[in-house]
Amino acid sequence: MLLPIWLLIALLIKIDSKGPVLHKRKVVGKGGKEFNALKFRTMVANADEILNNDSSLREKFCSNFKLENDNRITRIGTLLRKTSFDEIPQFFNVLLGQMSLVGPRMIVSEELGKYKEYAEERLMVKPGISGLWQVSGRSRLSYKERVRLDLYYIDNRSLKLDLKILLKTIPAVLKGDGAC
Repeated sequence: MLLPIWLLIALLIKIDSKGPVLHKRKVVGKGGKEFNALKFRTMVANADEILNNDSSLREKFCSNFKLENDNRITRIGTLLRKTSFDEIPQFFNVLLGQMSLVGPRMIVSEELGKYKEYAEERLMVKPGISGLWQVSGRSRLSYKERVRLDLYYIDNRSLKLDLKILLKTIPAVLKGDGAC
C-alpha cells in the first residue's frame, strides 16, 4: 500500500541530492541490542563527516542530540521531517521485531548516559516509531523532558496508552507541530 509513496519519496530524494535513498542509523534496542534503524535520508550524504569535522557543531549536537536550524538537512529532507514521512521505512524494523509501533524514542548508545540510573530501565522495551514525546511536543521539548516522557511510558505502558498515543500520532503528524 505504501509502495507508490515510497517510490515517489525515493525519486524526490534522488532529484534533490546525491547519495543513497535510505539512511541506516545504529540505535540501541531492547536489551541493549544494536540494530540499524531505517529512515529516508533527509540530510546531505556526508552529514556525519560535517558534524565530526566541526567541534562546535558536534558539541551542540551532543548536548541535545538534535540541532536547531541544521544546514545539513536537504530541501526534500525538510518536508520529509515535517510530515514524518522519513519514518516510513521503520515499518521494516517493526516487521523484523526490532521496533514497535509505539514505544520510547530511538536512541544511539551515546545517549544512554542521559538516562543515568534509568539506563537499564530504558533498555527493557523496544523503541517505537511513535511515542509519548512525539505526541507531546516533538522537538520543542527539552532533552530532559523527552527522557522523562520515555520513562513515564515505560513505567505505565499498556494497550490503552498505546492506543491513545496512536490516535494522537496522526493529528500531530498532520499539524507538523514541533517537527524539525
